[in-house]
This record gives sequence, structure tokens and C-alpha cells, in this order.
Amino acid sequence: MRLLLAAFPPELGPLLERPPQGWRTGLTGIGALRTAVSVARMLASAPVEEVLMLGTCGTYDALKVAVGEFATTDRVIAASVEEARRSAYRPALESTAWPLDPLPGLPVFTVVGTPAVTATPEGARDLGALGALEHLELPGVAEACRQAGVRCRAALAVANQVGPDAEVQWRTHHAEVSSGLIRFLVGQGAFG
Repeated sequence: MRLLLAAFPPELGPLLERPPQGWRTGLTGIGALRTAVSVARMLASAPVEEVLMLGTCGTYDALKVAVGEFATTDRVIAASVEEARRSAYRPALESTAWPLDPLPGLPVFTVVGTPAVTATPEGARDLGALGALEHLELPGVAEACRQAGVRCRAALAVANQVGPDAEVQWRTHHAEVSSGLIRFLVGQGAFG
């Protein structure tokens, strides 16, 4: 069985109640910590061979990845603005980066998993040096999958530019880009 995840219902759309054959669906909740716990529970409840996380994200540079575009990743990094500025650090033994298997047919970018939505242009600039996209839950998914030895993938729809207008843009675009991502993936045969 494969597990199709999203943080909240609009990101799975109709797949939440009618998953593709061979898949079951789950909601992780918002934020990396809640996500790690909920995904670990889901992985412990039944055998899973692969996890695919769907979601919306922000772009650090709209000229590189525009609002409305879709992406996958081969790497997620957990970082904060303070870490990007080197005014904070994590203990060396803490996991802060995870490899993921990218989905074919989508551009591949590094994702920065932040503890909160970045709200300043300066923060977006600093974190943009680490990756192209910002997503809150992906580090939690990746760590739960790593611990369980399960393949982890992600497909993301860009809903906003990271910075002061991120929330307004996200509220304006998240439902539309989530639906578009699902249509794209179904059209690509991503669910087997």
C-alpha cells in the first residue's frame, strides 16, 4: 500500500475521500512536529511502501519558480531565518536534511522546511540561499519516513511568494493550485 498525504483537506481535494487504487490517504496537520508524529503513527498502523506528500508552498524567487507552477524535490532542509543568518545553529547530531525521491515530469528544487512562514523579504532572501521553495511540513514527513525506512516523495504547488504578502497570496491561490496539481498528477499517471 502507498500513502498519499497532505497537511489539510483542500490539498488532497477529491482524493481524500476517493484515493487512487492502491493508495490510502491521510492528513498530517500543520507544522513539522505535528506532521512527524502523525506520519509516524500512520506508518506504524499498516505496512506502507511509499509516501507521497502533496501540498502548497511558497517560492523565494518568483523569477525562478512562479506562483502557479508545480515542483518536486530531491532534498529538504530544516532551517530558520536565524540559521540562514548564522545567528543560531542546531546540535550536530540533529537531522537537518533529508534526501527524497523526485517525481518524474516535474522540475526538481531544494525545499527549505521552516518552523514558521517567513514574512520578510530579508528572511526570504536569506533562506533562498538554501533552497528555492518553503514548506512547513516536509521535514516532518521526511524524518518519519526515514525512521520507518519508507520511500518519501513530494509534489508541491506554488501558492505564494515568500514575504510580507505570503498569507494573502496563499489564501487567494491555494485551492486553485492544489486542484491544478492533482489534475496534473492524475494526467501524468503518477498514482499508478
